[in-house]
Amino acid sequence: MRVAALACALALAASGFAAAPAPMRIPLGQKDVRLATAGTYTLDPNHVSVEARVPHAGFSLSIFRFGGARATLQWDPNAVAKSKLDATVEIASLITNVAGFAQQLQGAEYLNAAKYPQAHFVSSAFRRTDAMHGKVTGLLTLMGRTVPATFEVTLIGAGPGFAGGPVMGHVIGIHAETSIDPNAIGLSPNLLLKTPIVIAVDTEFDKKG
Repeated sequence: MRVAALACALALAASGFAAAPAPMRIPLGQKDVRLATAGTYTLDPNHVSVEARVPHAGFSLSIFRFGGARATLQWDPNAVAKSKLDATVEIASLITNVAGFAQQLQGAEYLNAAKYPQAHFVSSAFRRTDAMHGKVTGLLTLMGRTVPATFEVTLIGAGPGFAGGPVMGHVIGIHAETSIDPNAIGLSPNLLLKTPIVIAVDTEFDKKG
C-alpha cells in the first residue's frame, strides 16, 4: 500500500514538473532594422528622451530635457525611403537642474511656451547610409518659425518585443541628433546663444502585431 502511494505521489510530482511553464525569455534588440516589420509605429512614452544641449559660455554643455513627446513612424524596412515621421514635443515639459530656470526658459524671453506651446518635426526624406545608420530630413517648427533639419540616426536595436506578437509587437530603438542655429528660430545672440544647439533623441518606437 505504501509503495503504491509513493508511486502515485511521484507520478503527480512528475506531471507537475512537466506542466510548469517555461521561464520567460527577455527579448533583446538586434542590430538589424529589417527585423522590425512594416507598419505604423508610435513613440514609447516610457522609453524616450529629448534633450537640447546648449553651450554654457564656452565652459560646458547645459542639458535641457523635454518630458512630453509623441510621434508616429510609418516604417517599411524594404523601402526605407518611403518611411515617414511626424513628431511633436511639448515646450512646457522642459526641465533643468537649475531651480526655477525651466520656468524662465519657457517664458517670453526665451522659448515663449505660452505663445508657441509645441515644437513639431515632419520628415520629407529618409535615407539609409548603412546597416546601422541613416538620415532623416524634414522641417522643424519652433517658436513659430520653420527651419530645415536633418537628423543623423543610429539604430540601437530592432526586432520582436515581449511576446514577439500582438501584446508588445515589434520595436525600433534609435539615437538621433541634429543641430539648429538658435538665431534662425528667433533666439537672440545677446543671450549667449551664438553657436548651434544640439537636439538629441533617444527612444523606442513600438508596433503591435
